[in-house]
Amino acid sequence: MQTVSIFVDVQNVYYTTRSAFKQNFDYNAFWAQATRDRTLINAFAYAIERNDEKQKQFQNILRAIGFDVKLKPFIQRSDGSAKGDWDVGITIDVMEAAPKSDVIVLVSGDGDFGILAEKVRKKYHCHVEVYGVEALSASNLMLSASAFYPIENSLLL
Repeated sequence: MQTVSIFVDVQNVYYTTRSAFKQNFDYNAFWAQATRDRTLINAFAYAIERNDEKQKQFQNILRAIGFDVKLKPFIQRSDGSAKGDWDVGITIDVMEAAPKSDVIVLVSGDGDFGILAEKVRKKYHCHVEVYGVEALSASNLMLSASAFYPIENSLLL
């Protein structure tokens, strides 16, 4: 049986599914699809901590599904801009999981992960599956993946 490690860029999937479909991502349906007939090594969901009660409830739902939720504080800069991405953290965790995994599943359309997908495929011979909203996913990421699964109907609430 294949081993799988899952990495979800929560902010990316939230904003892209809302923008493209005005719907939310169905984490339960995704979980069932990504883990079917596989042995789970780990599953991380990366989110921003805003001390909001509704977000805390959502994060508890993710934990109940099986995700290890990693939180990073939301930083509002004095110039009005904001910082809160997990790109480096996701990359480090993927590189640590790849030697122990047959499959890396990444849920994000962020083109910055194209290099990561290519590196993991070549260095660790992992199958890299990317789930993203097709119209809002970077083409380099889709091309770097072993397989791209568009988030649409069956993966939406």
